[in-house]
Amino acid sequence: MYLLALKIALRNLWKNKGFSLINIGGLAIGLTCCLVLLLYVNYEWSYDKQFKNIGRIYSVYDNDIMSDRIITNRAYCTPNQLAATIMQTVPGVEQVSRMAERDESPFRYKHNAFNKNLIFADPSFLKIFDYNFIKGDSSSALSTPNSAIITEQTAKILFGEEDPIGKVIRYDNRSDLMVTAVIANHAQNQTYRFDVLIPWAFLENESPWYKKMGWTDGALNTIVMLKDAQQFASADQQVRKIFKQNTNDSYIEFFLFPLKKNHLYDQFENGELSGGRIDQIKLFLLLAVCVLFIACINYMNLSTARSEKRAKEIGIRKTLGSSRQSIAWQFILESLLLSFMALLIAFILLETVLPYFNNLLAIDLTIDYGSYEVWAILIGLTLITGLLAGSYPALYLSSLIPLKILKGIKGAGKTSLPIRKILVVIQFGFSICMIICAIVVRNQISYMNNRPLGFNKDNLVQIGRLGVLRDSGKLQLFKSELIKSGAIVSATETTNGLTNNYVSTEKIKWPGQLKNEQVAMQLRFSGYDFTKTIDAKILQGRDFSREFGNDTTKVILNETAVKTMNLKDPIGAKIKNDDWNETFTVIGVMKDYNYSSLGTKVSPLLFFYSETSPGTIIMRLNPSQSITTSTQKIKELSLKLNPDYPFQIDFVSERIADKLKSEKLLSIFSNVFGGFAIFISCLGLLGLALYIAEQRSKEISIRKVIGANLKDILILLNKDFIKLVILSNMIAIPAAYIITTSWLQKYDYKIGLNMWPFITAFVLSIFIAVLTVSLQTFKVARANPVDALKYD
Repeated sequence: MYLLALKIALRNLWKNKGFSLINIGGLAIGLTCCLVLLLYVNYEWSYDKQFKNIGRIYSVYDNDIMSDRIITNRAYCTPNQLAATIMQTVPGVEQVSRMAERDESPFRYKHNAFNKNLIFADPSFLKIFDYNFIKGDSSSALSTPNSAIITEQTAKILFGEEDPIGKVIRYDNRSDLMVTAVIANHAQNQTYRFDVLIPWAFLENESPWYKKMGWTDGALNTIVMLKDAQQFASADQQVRKIFKQNTNDSYIEFFLFPLKKNHLYDQFENGELSGGRIDQIKLFLLLAVCVLFIACINYMNLSTARSEKRAKEIGIRKTLGSSRQSIAWQFILESLLLSFMALLIAFILLETVLPYFNNLLAIDLTIDYGSYEVWAILIGLTLITGLLAGSYPALYLSSLIPLKILKGIKGAGKTSLPIRKILVVIQFGFSICMIICAIVVRNQISYMNNRPLGFNKDNLVQIGRLGVLRDSGKLQLFKSELIKSGAIVSATETTNGLTNNYVSTEKIKWPGQLKNEQVAMQLRFSGYDFTKTIDAKILQGRDFSREFGNDTTKVILNETAVKTMNLKDPIGAKIKNDDWNETFTVIGVMKDYNYSSLGTKVSPLLFFYSETSPGTIIMRLNPSQSITTSTQKIKELSLKLNPDYPFQIDFVSERIADKLKSEKLLSIFSNVFGGFAIFISCLGLLGLALYIAEQRSKEISIRKVIGANLKDILILLNKDFIKLVILSNMIAIPAAYIITTSWLQKYDYKIGLNMWPFITAFVLSIFIAVLTVSLQTFKVARANPVDALKYD
């Protein structure tokens, strides 16, 4: 029985090659899009799941309880002494580790120098995270302050084929570290990635300030592993009390947050979790379902459209005794067969597009063909697709009554027409909604890209202040030589790079401050010529300048800080920083500039002058000289002064572009997969138009005989489809408006939704539908009427 059904299915597919190709092509494209999206969703969802203890590992965040709002800090927000306090006072804690990251830190072995990502951590870090040790012992690898663990890739770069164990590498050209272990390379979807791991004791020896930190000083991450995840609630309550117990104050509250949620749930609003990347992942998951659903609708439409051609077969089979179940099974089998054929093509397409996709996103998505889970998901997805796509055709076609079929075959399929229309409306509705969303996302990205930043990012570069450049005299020589060479026109220093967040504090006092009023403010150290170099604007007063002597007791505020403090006449006002126990005089007000996120409001920002604290040199390249020439001169002078340090330069414009990475990813997905959704919909429309044109061939011929021209016939054939597409727009436009409005709410700086995205989608959908239908019906409309009427 099953063999016969399979044979009939194969014959039907071969007999109707055009419809089969359209069906298989639509399902293959739908499956490919769905699989790519599911691979990416799984990649994001699996962040840090490689660790066996991930369900018991927590990061410590803090809530800064201000007078106007609660600000949640996720990184570098805990003091040095918190880890020991948690271990001693919180029941149920198994391990605690302090941790701090340093990107692009200089390391040297013999004559080879490289910039590597570094993490400082306690030995307990290796008990929390079960790294795969290739060489060395995890229990003793960080037992001495000057030990170091490196990854397999780092070992190959530094030592080649040499055994790295016992080798000495030089850190920052001032400290020797002995390699005690080598671990396997990290997975890309891992929060804490490093090339070199060094004991926390080394950092405390290098920077004794860490031992003197107060409870309000946040400069590191604290990671906690519980003995049992069931103890989370009680442990979290104990951690929340620690700050008040040690300071008798309550404007800071530490709390535990599951590390397994760290990557996807990264947005807090007024102290409460409000979403994050998980919202985008849900969108991608919905997009995957929608594209596959559109492909299934495509199959349903084409299968029911061919019902009249299958009606005689069904009638005869029922007359000969076939049950409804066996006929339904026949159509389900055909659908499953098409689905598995589509899966084979989808595999080829998937392996073809994955390298481009990985390159686009700078990730490494692969299919583990050796995993039974992968095959179970693939087979399950194919079965679901086949059953979903074949369900309606099977139920509808198997319900046809033999007597009515054999009396009048032509009327057999008409009852399915409303259903087919509904399917076309749903199919195009999804596609139109994707078009509108793609346009809105692109417009928002364009708006954020083109919105004035408050400084000029073009020709602006930055390098680390390393080696001899930490000396103020050498730094001044470096800048003056570059200006003299024509490579740059100005230079300055700043904290932590121009586009990164800065140190935050709540201990700022100002004139007129209300009782118990506390506001979190960002602090930045900078050098002379800061506003000149970044091309920012001083609105009142002046910038730091050598002409006025020592500016170490002066401060510059940004516009938002002035508004937050409600200073009517800010110049000359006295601002106190309780953390430093120092008072500063306001000498200038700087126009706000975006430095952290392009879509959110600028925070209050205070600038302090320092010769030694800023760790980044910012330079404005000479616009009259080529960028290549200028950067080469910077490199040559940098290596001349710092021969033991690898040279690395960053363009500020590239760092700004990185801040739109999430939005650009959404835009790419919306455009690419929305485009495929439209293409699949057009395949269905093409097949449907082919069927209807064939069914109405005699009607068209009669109309031509009595005088209808080509234009009239094309309008006749397109009219019904245009009505369906208009109805699709009427449903899709309100849905798209709700979705895009909700998405835009997360931005402080956003576009206003006008009619153009909706008009564009409306016109584009009508044009695509008319073009698709006309391409097929044009042949029928041009046919000789005699060919269709000569047998009647």
